[in-house]
Amino acid sequence: MGSKVSFSMILLASLWAVTFATERVAQVQPPATIPALFPLGLPIDLVKCWSSLFNVEGCVLQISNSILSGKFENLEAPCCKVFSSLDANCWPQMFPLNPFFPPYLKEICARIVPNPPTHK
Repeated sequence: MGSKVSFSMILLASLWAVTFATERVAQVQPPATIPALFPLGLPIDLVKCWSSLFNVEGCVLQISNSILSGKFENLEAPCCKVFSSLDANCWPQMFPLNPFFPPYLKEICARIVPNPPTHK
């Protein structure tokens, strides 16, 4: 139980720190392209990555509550759809302190919003 609480606190701290830093950077300066950080030449607009989650009412709160409670199954489908549609290149920028969180959340969301079957 203690490790679950510790894991949840680390995830919450990561989410809070990145959200706070993203808001501060967005207020101070426009997004900059730094070639050393983006070796493929594809700059990631961190504000755009986060805005997808903020555009779904309550999504960031759902993710935060899931981190605190350890119950990720309580996420709603619209939030999962948006999170699952995020560019994978956003994840390391959005969650730099916990690289395991995005794949874990995407796996949980795949159970909540399964891929539609293909019709032949």
